[in-house]
Amino acid sequence: MIPRSTIERIRSAADIVDVISEFVSLRKAGTSYKGLCPFHDDTTPSFSVSPSRGLYKCFACGEGGDVVRFIMQHEQISYVEALKYLGKKYGIEVEERELTDEERQTESERESMYVVNEWACNYFHDILLSNPDGQAIGLAYFRSRGFRDDIVEKFRLGFCLSQHDAMSKAALKAGYNDKYLQQTGLSYKNDAGQLKDKYWGRVIFPWIGVNGKVVGFGGRVLDARTKGVSQKYINSPESIIYSKGKLLYGLFQAKKAISREDNVYMVEGYTDVLSMHQCGIENVVANSGTALSEDQIRLLHRFTPNITFLYDGDKAGIKAAMRGIDMVLKHDMRIKIVLFPDGDDPDSFARKHNATEFKEYVDSHKVDFIQFMTDILHEEAGDDPMKRADMIKSITKTISVIPSEIDRATYAHVCGERLHVDEAILLRQINRYRKEARDERDRQKRLREQSEGNQLGANSSDEQPGAVNSDGGSSGDGSSNVEATAKGMNGRQLSNEEARFINLERMIMMLLVRFGEKQYSFDDGTGKAVRMSLIDYVSQNLKNDNLTFYSPLYRKMLNELVSAEKPVNFMASTFLLSSPDGEMSCEVSELLTERYKLSQDTQKTLSEENMSAEYISHLMMDYKYCFVDAQLADILKEIAKPEVQQDFAKTCELIKRQGELTKIRKTLAFYLGERIT
Repeated sequence: MIPRSTIERIRSAADIVDVISEFVSLRKAGTSYKGLCPFHDDTTPSFSVSPSRGLYKCFACGEGGDVVRFIMQHEQISYVEALKYLGKKYGIEVEERELTDEERQTESERESMYVVNEWACNYFHDILLSNPDGQAIGLAYFRSRGFRDDIVEKFRLGFCLSQHDAMSKAALKAGYNDKYLQQTGLSYKNDAGQLKDKYWGRVIFPWIGVNGKVVGFGGRVLDARTKGVSQKYINSPESIIYSKGKLLYGLFQAKKAISREDNVYMVEGYTDVLSMHQCGIENVVANSGTALSEDQIRLLHRFTPNITFLYDGDKAGIKAAMRGIDMVLKHDMRIKIVLFPDGDDPDSFARKHNATEFKEYVDSHKVDFIQFMTDILHEEAGDDPMKRADMIKSITKTISVIPSEIDRATYAHVCGERLHVDEAILLRQINRYRKEARDERDRQKRLREQSEGNQLGANSSDEQPGAVNSDGGSSGDGSSNVEATAKGMNGRQLSNEEARFINLERMIMMLLVRFGEKQYSFDDGTGKAVRMSLIDYVSQNLKNDNLTFYSPLYRKMLNELVSAEKPVNFMASTFLLSSPDGEMSCEVSELLTERYKLSQDTQKTLSEENMSAEYISHLMMDYKYCFVDAQLADILKEIAKPEVQQDFAKTCELIKRQGELTKIRKTLAFYLGERIT
């Protein structure tokens, strides 16, 4: 367990803009910063970071919280692991008690795999530099390719000895579990049950995630053994920390340069990346010969909207450039394409030229995707009119995926001029493709909704979700998000009364988050003024009437606030934001960032200088009034059921309860100044 004092030191030291900038390209926007959200498919900057509040918020997907929450969500690690990550970044020693044997066994598999990979990366690198075979074989290979020692260090390159179990034996001797050696793909067991090295005799290219952790490895068989070898390169298997389709080789080393240059060069292989870094160009990543995936494009788009494909000039290079265009354009990225002279690739070309010459070649030979596609397809079509028609359809279909109407019109104009086709005809064809795509999306959406509806119907009970019980509890799951007022819990449409009830509860929690620790003078019911914190007042007020919050999340948040130790500098918002409960910290950021536009009067009321005990007391009474209304509505529905009407005792019980609630409702209405007929 990490002491609260250490947690506060880490939170105070961690600059949220500095931390998030390592993963997202942020641009200043007034007093805040904006960028593309890393938690969903974001095409317009909806991700906001407030340095003054120490919060981030996506106003599209709703994800938000403080700097610890960001690391937890982005890296999919625990609260303690996120604190350790930030502590290491800011040089703060995280004091944690020694784990018991049982706790050590239950450490997350993810962290165990990271630890094993880090050890293996250091092992391979040390073998390359210090072992005689590593120097004679592995290091000699890298030097034969012209790579300097600083590039070897920068990318932590390594070598795995030719003995089939040297690395595995070293790992076991160092105390690492063979379970994680196999899960990371570093080792495997043969038919005899012996642990063997996967990468024996290969040079090693570590895959380093955006967070700087080693997530996997690529191993290349050396030139003398490539003949007849089916797999020149092998990579780590898919796992909870490594997914090749979601990663890009070299992104960790390139991310700052990509943001600085506002452009990324996309190449195919490991050595392309290394050679370009060596000639002074650092904003380069590789997809390692696989087709670009949507996850990879979203990852890049967080750093820049501009991408330049650098491929060989042969047929394979042209095919590689063509296959990623539609997907990249769909994500509103701008594409340039450069083909190198036949026989050259980025690796060989970079080794022959310095950075200035390389950039001059790229600048003078880069073309946009329209020019590239028209040139390539025109060459293939020749004078055949049907092939020419197919070519035009192919290009217009590609243009149709571009989100921006202005960009689509511009490309249609350029395409019309290059192909000598009426621009209006191209635009009609583009719109036809867009309509077909929209219709297909709508069809898929209907199928999903129908499937979800059937599933909901199968899982739902006879009792209406969200109904308030007479004991002050609730049946079904409540929602803490105000968006629930539109659709209701579990998709049910809420009545106006229910929506108002949920909104009031949310308003109370907003006050608790913002002003919970502040002291106010409240009437104790006898005319005497009692000074207490807002947290204590709301808690006691609900307890006196045997009420609890409708929302499970809000109940949990209030309980946390009530039971928390409260030093002199205690703040409800800071306390809840630092909770290891991700759902809780996310909701706090929601309540602090005012995602939902409040009226001018409400904003004024919720300011610290205008907050008053009278306002809070009135809000609590209004909440109880709505609570009683909800119970009365449920009783009326219950009485209307035929099986209840046949049960005389049950009907009498409900009518009696209805009378009691009606009296309470009238009393509350009197204090609220309402007239009941």
